[in-house]
Amino acid sequence: MNLASIPSPSTGVIELGPIPLRGYAFCIIIGVFVAVWFGNKRWIARGGKAGTVADIAVWAVPFGLVGGRLYHVITDYQLYFSEGENWVDAFKIWEGGLGIWGAIAFGAVGAWIGCRRRGIPLPAWADALAPGIAFAQAIGRWGNWFNQELYGKPTDLPWAVEISEGANRVAGTYHPTFLYESLWCIGVALLVIWADRRFTLGHGRAFALYVAAYCAGRAWIEYMRVDEAHHILGLRLNVWTAIIVFVLAVVYIVLSAKLRPGREEIVEPDRDTTPGKDSDKDGSAKADADAKDVADADAQKDPLSKDEPGKGRTAESTEAAAEKG
Repeated sequence: MNLASIPSPSTGVIELGPIPLRGYAFCIIIGVFVAVWFGNKRWIARGGKAGTVADIAVWAVPFGLVGGRLYHVITDYQLYFSEGENWVDAFKIWEGGLGIWGAIAFGAVGAWIGCRRRGIPLPAWADALAPGIAFAQAIGRWGNWFNQELYGKPTDLPWAVEISEGANRVAGTYHPTFLYESLWCIGVALLVIWADRRFTLGHGRAFALYVAAYCAGRAWIEYMRVDEAHHILGLRLNVWTAIIVFVLAVVYIVLSAKLRPGREEIVEPDRDTTPGKDSDKDGSAKADADAKDVADADAQKDPLSKDEPGKGRTAESTEAAAEKG
């Protein structure tokens, strides 16, 4: 018997007059704003300029949303393309269904494009944004609470989440795996912040630490979930993904620390000094210096050419003096 539990919203939509505000989308939007805001503070602290994180996020966020949705649809294709299902639902992103693996992978591609356009090293930008991404995930997971999805096995614990009867779900109280992951992501963000200050992480290692720490938690939380998923050797697909990505992140941290120790000294070039202007200034300065060198050399060869008082005469002045004499 449950003495306490977490109630679920009766609806995932809040009607603001004629505008429906969907809880899932609202959580995602708030998470993005938090990630950009916190990432901007860290970027400035590293020597970058205000607004750069947001400029690059304009590329990263759309790519991330597309990648997250693609991963979900591909790995859970039976929800949209099996008999009796409507494939149009694959485009209804507001109903839930974003795979973090696809979101990070495609988001990295968008971020790479944005960084390349600004002449910024992607690893440095990713390091600045890493804890903000974890905070964004912590907020975004509450969108699953609005949709009554991604819960775990039945339980009578005081913090169990109440799930009502609906499509593909049975009423009862279950492990709130969305809450577990939300709290885990907050811990990951705090871990990255601490480690970054303690060990001066650079060249993508703060981001790799975020990835490794997230995967460590995602593996055991994923194991608790009861929603439909593909299995390989008895484990859910996302458990295997978390294990593989965890190993890759740890390997990157080790190799990067050996090959590129320390942190980037300059994370953002000065955009006020353009290459064209620099070359013009350098060329003018060089031309002036060459002209001065030539003049000095001529003066040394013909000291009488200097028309200074008491220091020699020109040929014309010598002739004039002879005529007078």
